[in-house]
Amino acid sequence: MVFAQLSDTHLDQSDDRADRMARVMEHLGALPLDAVLVTGDIADHGDPAEYAQARKLLLGSPHPVLLCPGNHDVRGPYREGLLDEPPLDGPVNRLHRIAGATFAMCDSTVPGKDHGFLDDGTLAWLDRQLAGNPGEPAFVCFHHPPVPQGIPYVDRIRQFGADRLAAVIERHPQVVAVLCGHNHTAAATTFAGRPLLVSPGTVSTLRLPIEGGGIADYDAPPGVAFHLLDDEGRLTTHYRTV
Repeated sequence: MVFAQLSDTHLDQSDDRADRMARVMEHLGALPLDAVLVTGDIADHGDPAEYAQARKLLLGSPHPVLLCPGNHDVRGPYREGLLDEPPLDGPVNRLHRIAGATFAMCDSTVPGKDHGFLDDGTLAWLDRQLAGNPGEPAFVCFHHPPVPQGIPYVDRIRQFGADRLAAVIERHPQVVAVLCGHNHTAAATTFAGRPLLVSPGTVSTLRLPIEGGGIADYDAPPGVAFHLLDDEGRLTTHYRTV
């Protein structure tokens, strides 16, 4: 199977950000993908109009689009605008089974805060879902990385309480990888003995401290990750700009 991942579109009703996202979605729409994952910060302010813009750009995809919220998203308008659900305030967790794989899209947001945390209910939900499909390869997905990435600006608002998440993942050997966004830059490390793969940003690319030149580059092209899972269970990830 082959699926794409993008993140951090930060739609704010401006033409520039919509054009960047439209360019990515047009590129992905022409490819034979099994799914497209969007790992949070879909809207910039969580306004209903931003989700209306996102809905038009995302849900016209010919591929299944799997979503989770980020710290710039607001659960009520997110639910109404993208999921056609009542504007409830609880975590937005969704499970998808596509092409013989399980995708657990978890809500790592803390309403009103920028850092991430998987609450006890979300961890219990994740544990149950993984236990229910032990024979399928699984991907655990959310917005905030659970370990530092060497970028102080985002490391201080990463996902905390990660030892609790690691304990869940370690109970389920079918978890192939953990996928997230938030950093606005492609990155790869490990977590709980599995690959932790960070999607590049759509709206901008963050610079490492050693690179200088300010925190973010808004002129860099949008990025996307392509994840390939072969018949032997080996995952390979390729990063591209669009």
